[in-house]
Amino acid sequence: QVQLVESGGGLVQPGGSLRLSCAASGSFLSINVMGWYRQTPGKERDLVATITSRGRTNYADSVKGRFTISRDNAKNTVYLEMNSLKPEDTAVYYCNAEVLTRSIVAEGYWGQGTQVTVSS
Repeated sequence: QVQLVESGGGLVQPGGSLRLSCAASGSFLSINVMGWYRQTPGKERDLVATITSRGRTNYADSVKGRFTISRDNAKNTVYLEMNSLKPEDTAVYYCNAEVLTRSIVAEGYWGQGTQVTVSS
C-alpha cells in the first residue's frame, strides 16, 4: 500500500556531492520517521540518517558534518544531501519510512535502493 521511490544515485569522484530523493506514495495516515540506510555486498544494512515528522535528525557518526537529511512533509519526500563523498560511502542507499496506515497499524517500508559509487 506504500511505495518508496529513490532517485539521485550515481557515480561521483571523491570529494564530490550527490543529492538523493525518496518520495512516498500510497495509502497512509502519516509518516513518523523517514531515513536512509546503506548496504554493501556481504555487509549489514546500516543507518545513515533519520528525520522525524517534526524535523529532528539523527546521523551516523561516519557521515556527520558531510551529509544532511531533510524532509518535505507536503510532498512526502525525504532528501539526503551528500557532500565530501569518500570511497567508503560507496553502497546501495535505501530509503525507509515508518508509516501509520489507514487501518491504524504502524508499518515499515523500504525502497528498492539506489547505487552510489564514489571512485576516481
